[in-house]
Amino acid sequence: MSKANKVSCRIVGVPAALLASLALAAPAWAESDSDGAVADGAAEATGKRQTVYQADYFAQFAPTNALDIVRRVPGFAIEETNDAIRGFSGAAGNVVFNGARPSSKAEALSAMLARIPARRVLRVEVAPGDVYGTDYAGKSQVLNVVLSREGGIDGTATASLRHLHDGTVMPDGNASVLIRSGKSTFNLSAKSGRAGDVEVGYDDVRLYSDNSRLELREKTNDIDFYYPRFAAGWAYEDGANRSAHLNLSYAPGRTALKQANHVIPTGGAERDDQLEQDYRDTAYELGGDVTRPLGGGAIKLVALGNRRDRNYFDSYYERPGGTATIVGGFEQFQKARYDEVLGRLSWSHPKLAGFSAEFGSEVAYNKLENATELYLLGPAGARTQIDLPIDKATVDEFRTQTYANLGHQLTSALRLDTSLAFETSKLKVRGDTTADRSLSFLKPGITLDWKGAKGWHAQASMRREVAQLDFYDFISSAELANGRISGGNADLVPQRTWQTRFTVERPVLGQGLIKLELGYDWASLLQDRVLTDEGFDAPGNIGNGTRKFAAFTFDAPLEKLGLKATRITINATVQDTSVLDPLSGKRRGWSGFYPAWEWTVDLRRDLAHWSYGLLLNDRADNVFYRIEEVDSLILERIYGAAFVEYRPDKRTTLRLDIDNAFDTAGQRYREFYVPNRSALTPTFTEFRHRDAHVALTFSITRSFGGKG
Repeated sequence: MSKANKVSCRIVGVPAALLASLALAAPAWAESDSDGAVADGAAEATGKRQTVYQADYFAQFAPTNALDIVRRVPGFAIEETNDAIRGFSGAAGNVVFNGARPSSKAEALSAMLARIPARRVLRVEVAPGDVYGTDYAGKSQVLNVVLSREGGIDGTATASLRHLHDGTVMPDGNASVLIRSGKSTFNLSAKSGRAGDVEVGYDDVRLYSDNSRLELREKTNDIDFYYPRFAAGWAYEDGANRSAHLNLSYAPGRTALKQANHVIPTGGAERDDQLEQDYRDTAYELGGDVTRPLGGGAIKLVALGNRRDRNYFDSYYERPGGTATIVGGFEQFQKARYDEVLGRLSWSHPKLAGFSAEFGSEVAYNKLENATELYLLGPAGARTQIDLPIDKATVDEFRTQTYANLGHQLTSALRLDTSLAFETSKLKVRGDTTADRSLSFLKPGITLDWKGAKGWHAQASMRREVAQLDFYDFISSAELANGRISGGNADLVPQRTWQTRFTVERPVLGQGLIKLELGYDWASLLQDRVLTDEGFDAPGNIGNGTRKFAAFTFDAPLEKLGLKATRITINATVQDTSVLDPLSGKRRGWSGFYPAWEWTVDLRRDLAHWSYGLLLNDRADNVFYRIEEVDSLILERIYGAAFVEYRPDKRTTLRLDIDNAFDTAGQRYREFYVPNRSALTPTFTEFRHRDAHVALTFSITRSFGGKG
């Protein structure tokens, strides 16, 4: 049973700090045993169901690193690894290195790629996910970065200055070095991870019935991010199925927000409030893998351990205008530690009784220890603790997953892949509440993949996915920036989804690609927000829901249309989500980042020493449904960004980036219902406007080592 609430209150709305930054470093990578040369450097479909792009193909873009190369692969978009996933199986993205998945979870694929000098990339290969093992089965595209086996030293270093609209200048920098000696490769990298913004705006709170103003808040947000990362990696390669990798990283991070908040209540005294957030996160990771030949195939052991410490402080102080005296407000302290250790053993064989086969099992232990303290402040800062339902708790879980994957080439063009995984979870919650549960799930999947003439490719798949529970959803906390309290829910259970996908693509305009993906999801025990017995808004399961979407990609050079050295990429998505709302009794969309439509256009031109380009993006509102409110995130207008790049020599790149080129503001519209959304109409509304204005970033990147 949860504790009774001792103090009932509503937190005064304060604007949220937006954005999060990542400072990530790359591991060491294996080297390929094959050269796979394609004479003219153009894309070519191989007998292995792969489309190959040789390094020469990317010379027109003058890439500095592997990330520049991957971003120029027609029709391909990076899906990052997900370090929030417990265990190893579900955390993969869609990029591998020399055919193997990185043994790190904490590092973003884009960060790994950015630290590989472009000279080290022999080629990239794009193939259906089953080519690269169980973790990628069902993905229509997975990209393999094939690296050079040449010895020596290569590296890159980047220094940048970001200029904000108020005159603030933020320096940042990163560097990495890759050393190849014999069968070993070493990688070292460091990043300062400095970023931030200065936002100006206001909140306008009005009574819904007659639109009369209740309160106006004029705001300035000063946001600083400090996310340095230090990483080291080692790889040993001794031929086919004989390798070892070791990676370690350390990332101490901090987000600091200071908000000046001039509040003008209608008919009341003005005051100057202040919101501060000081969020400190420290992450450690140590992982590696060993692969050896066995029984005509390969056996692989992966071991990984990571720890994340959280030390958060939030405060909101109400002060009479022009004074430093605190007359009210809130303070919140949160300390948490999350630990994970896991091991995975798998065996794969390319031809087992006519099938490609992979069998494996992994075990993972995860533990979260959390303590949260929330205080109501009175005159002169006097404190009264608000006793949240679950503010002190320990959550631990022992998780296993055993899987089998079999694939068979039905014809020269058609392939069938099947997968079956069995997942178990034993979870305990202790502290302010007690909850024990044992869960088990079967997760089958089937994929049909067809490769036709003239580059046609189609894939159809169906699989069952089971979402993981976020341990922090068990914990209560206050969101001072949003003026609300979230109650923890120890009775939360995982959402289960049957996913179906159909993808078709073909080449267009020479080295271009056109692609269409259709999807339908049926989810049971959909996770959203529920009303707890204590009267709090908390995560919960609300029933069955559906999602339908169509995604279109057009990525092609425009030479045949008369625009030399120019390429355009267009991405567009439309989707519809539906679930029966337990409060209103009406059907509505899913909460979260599910806009009804979204599009992006990226236009780029590459000349001998110059490159320049423009990116445009727009979307419908992102809507979140809570017990007492409907919260909509809005783009004021089309978002734009532009860049100009100059390369005085083969080792040096000078670049100017223009962020938010059209001075687009982020906006929110919140409707509040009393006592909750079962009411027919809102009681009051809040409109938020935040604008970081145009920001300029100038950077210099220099490569070193190699042959120049």
